[in-house]
Amino acid sequence: MGKAPSAAHEQVTLRDGADEVVVSVLAGHEPRWTVLFAAGAGGSPLRHLPLLTTLATAGCHVVAPHFPRLSSPTPGIEELAMRTRWLRLALNRAPEHLPVAGIGHSIGGALLLGLAGGDLWTISRDCLRAQPAARPLAKLVLFTPALQFLQAPHAVDAIQLPIQAWAASEDRITPPSQVDWLAAALAPRMPVQTHLAQGAGHFSFMDELPPHVTDPHPDRPAFLGEVAAQVTRFILA
Repeated sequence: MGKAPSAAHEQVTLRDGADEVVVSVLAGHEPRWTVLFAAGAGGSPLRHLPLLTTLATAGCHVVAPHFPRLSSPTPGIEELAMRTRWLRLALNRAPEHLPVAGIGHSIGGALLLGLAGGDLWTISRDCLRAQPAARPLAKLVLFTPALQFLQAPHAVDAIQLPIQAWAASEDRITPPSQVDWLAAALAPRMPVQTHLAQGAGHFSFMDELPPHVTDPHPDRPAFLGEVAAQVTRFILA
């Protein structure tokens, strides 16, 4: 069997009112799935570029909007709504005939749960009601998701899709208990495939770390390779 063609990476610019929205697009050869990627607070999907390239090479059409960096760890309703709009805009750039899987890191995971039917709550108790994508999400992969935005009565009642959720043993930002909570909340309707990454921290899922971050994982390149393999199998299965 020949080697799969590598994926082309381009950036397109869309409009959200007066704002320009940059979207990274990685077009795989004869794709079978669309992947909608949602970055965390830093906003750049390029910190996960090797994963996105792996997915595209394996048969996915990847779209990933670039967000401005969040100025606060407790964003307000306007910031949540803006990022949700930009994810929807990015999805409009993907082939319409393909099923859609969402992959999100940290707050990106929470936003994708909103697109899958969840209600998002801010620390001031403002609510961004579920914003289902026009094209329904068929699967989700969540890396250390920021689930405090969904821990309210009935916030996840409408979510019904296969989910692979990753927690990190050394994560002090979104601790493993948050993934445990999601699995318990969805268990009556949909089992969550959970993974606890031993030795990993909140940012271990990034290929390019944020400035001034020291990663606790002893072998992050090998870890990221295994994560990419497991995520690819989950989506393409």
